[in-house]
Amino acid sequence: MEVRELLAQTHKLPNVPDIVRELIQQLNNPNADYGDIADKVIKDQTLSLKILRLVNSAHFGLSRKVSSINEAVVMLGMTQLKTMVIASGIAGSVKEVEGLDLKKFWADSFRVAALAKWYAEKSNDVDPDTAFTVGLIHNIGRLLLHITKPKLAEAIQALVEQSDCSRSDAEMERLSFTTPEAGQALLALWQFPANLGDTVRYHREPMTAETPSSLCAVLHIACYINASIGKQQPLEEVIAMFPKAEAELAGLPANIAVVSEEALQIESGLDGLI
Repeated sequence: MEVRELLAQTHKLPNVPDIVRELIQQLNNPNADYGDIADKVIKDQTLSLKILRLVNSAHFGLSRKVSSINEAVVMLGMTQLKTMVIASGIAGSVKEVEGLDLKKFWADSFRVAALAKWYAEKSNDVDPDTAFTVGLIHNIGRLLLHITKPKLAEAIQALVEQSDCSRSDAEMERLSFTTPEAGQALLALWQFPANLGDTVRYHREPMTAETPSSLCAVLHIACYINASIGKQQPLEEVIAMFPKAEAELAGLPANIAVVSEEALQIESGLDGLI
């Protein structure tokens, strides 16, 4: 199988509301006017509410509440707003996906996003908002696989659970490509910036990229911590197995593994956002 076979079935993706599609097109324009975008967002009450909840969540840590959509749109920025619009459009339209716990999927995605931002804030090389954005969409290829080829997705999951096989190896065995590769292709189809697609593709193994990036290293570490939280690993194990090479690539301080105890307490911040 080739990635293009999945992309050829994007008609199986949920019908995203017209207002969301219009916003995605508008957000592809680097010269788009924030006021025009805010006017469009206001027309979708559900999306407006989600955006306000995100801006007023612990992720932004504001000392006051934001009640203006115009202000919220400016605070989010084009890239993060586009991610929010797409995630909201897809998640709001998908009620059930065969073989995938959607609530857990989005909870993991939002927590990885929050973790990526937390680590990016400790680095001088990574923009925190970009890290949050790529964290939110890092696993979009897996969602695409479950929607378009649910039986294959379940077979891969079974292979991972019943053997010592890694998810990447299981995907290569059954698909001949990985879901991060599919994610990169989907983001290219949606006209996301190329660096986000590259980061999604290589986040499992940042050092294998032609040009390893600090953003990819941050996402890799965020996924590592998220997995550690899921496994309820003790702090000593998390520190011992911390991806040191990726931490160096990310420009993180030498003591980052030790201070990651705080990161282990980060919640997904999902409630009410999708």
